[in-house]
Amino acid sequence: MIQAKFSIDESNINFINNFKAYGFKDKSTLVRFALELMKKNIEINQLKQSADLYKELYDKDEEIQLITESAISGWPE
Repeated sequence: MIQAKFSIDESNINFINNFKAYGFKDKSTLVRFALELMKKNIEINQLKQSADLYKELYDKDEEIQLITESAISGWPE
């Protein structure tokens, strides 16, 4: 495992020091879990933003809407 040195404020260190109360075996495990959770949340938000942009483009483009409708016609519901 690679080690890193960084600064955090007192409220965060208090949270990390309570790792056992949250079910973690040590401070590092808690921090790794928190970082992975944050990473997943960022990725989800990026996907949502991308989907919103595609929806916006789709809503503005009647030709794309017609192509989509023709492609799905006849498919079971």
